[in-house]
Amino acid sequence: MSYLSAILQGLIQGLTEFLPISSSGHLSLFQYFTGVNGEASVSFSILLHLGTLAAVVVAFWPTIWKLVLTALSFLGELFTGKLGKVKASPQRRMLYMLVLSCVPLLIVPFFKEPIASLSSDNSIIAEGVFFLLTALILTLGDRCAKGKKNAATMTPRDAAAVGLGQLVAVLPGISRSGTTISTGLLVGLDRGYAVAYSFILGLPTILAAALLDLKDVLDSGAGFQLEWGPTLVGVLVSAVTGFFAIKLVQLIIKSDKFKIFAIYALVLGIVVIGIGTSEIFTDHAVQHFFTALMAGG
Repeated sequence: MSYLSAILQGLIQGLTEFLPISSSGHLSLFQYFTGVNGEASVSFSILLHLGTLAAVVVAFWPTIWKLVLTALSFLGELFTGKLGKVKASPQRRMLYMLVLSCVPLLIVPFFKEPIASLSSDNSIIAEGVFFLLTALILTLGDRCAKGKKNAATMTPRDAAAVGLGQLVAVLPGISRSGTTISTGLLVGLDRGYAVAYSFILGLPTILAAALLDLKDVLDSGAGFQLEWGPTLVGVLVSAVTGFFAIKLVQLIIKSDKFKIFAIYALVLGIVVIGIGTSEIFTDHAVQHFFTALMAGG
């Protein structure tokens, strides 16, 4: 893997993991057009996700630290018999809601292979269709009335709805952040809190996905087949760009311009479906062109 490929993938991962336009969909497109695939690409993808995890931790450190302390307090009360005797704080309620939102993802391992096949097949039409679905979801979220719910007033039903949105987003081309933020807006969450909740919810989600991929790599016996120079550069790029992408989303959602992401996803979906359809009749001419270009041929 070249440094250029590592940097490009780091940029794609860092930007699209948090901008509501689907990191999995964009990485699938990149791998399709450049021929980057196999065990090495999976291993590299795992580390890129760790870079974006670092971005979330840095961007939301005060809130995350409070949640960690709350979790430790919860465990202390559980073992001392004091659990439930004190009114739940907003931080504890948020912790409960985050756990509830993760529950729907428990079924994902049972469908991991069919989902993965959508990204690894030699077609991008499915990704294009899912980009269009992302555009629809973002449009619905952008047009809903502004809510006021926060950590103190969010309900279990709201958390379950966001969790179901996150479940849908395991498909390549459907944005996890876009779906969870939009679902949060639709159930009445405050815009700033919807963004924070979505990105913090991504911590266990992204980590779990990375661990599942790691298990697959280790089970295959291939190990981490990586060139560590380009890999470290790519991970650093994903972390830095991820941090700034988070800040950009926070700024845009407060300025009521969330629809620009819906427009982008709509245009991209149409273009991808068009190219994917043409590839069927041209023996993947566009794919071969970009693969040769990246190879320097």
